[in-house]
Amino acid sequence: MLALAHKIEDAIERGLVRDRAEVARRLGLTRARLTQLMDLALLAPDIQVAVLELEAIDGLEPAAEHTLRRVVRAGAWTRQRQQWQSVQRECQVGATG
Repeated sequence: MLALAHKIEDAIERGLVRDRAEVARRLGLTRARLTQLMDLALLAPDIQVAVLELEAIDGLEPAAEHTLRRVVRAGAWTRQRQQWQSVQRECQVGATG
């Protein structure tokens, strides 16, 4: 979903689509849902790289979108990084426990 958000941003910047409303219509999404998706691009750059480098298993995203939205909501990049570390610890505990 993060990669899709970047592709949408690029399409808007290049003038391939007029705006987010047009993208939402074309994709059959509500504008609110598209906003959720696009908010992923607000993650700190290093977190975005880490997410994009994660490997998908059986076509499933390795990081749940709702988890990433929780990280975005932390606000400032410093707080996002703290939240991301917390998420990673939770995932490690879940995988071993």
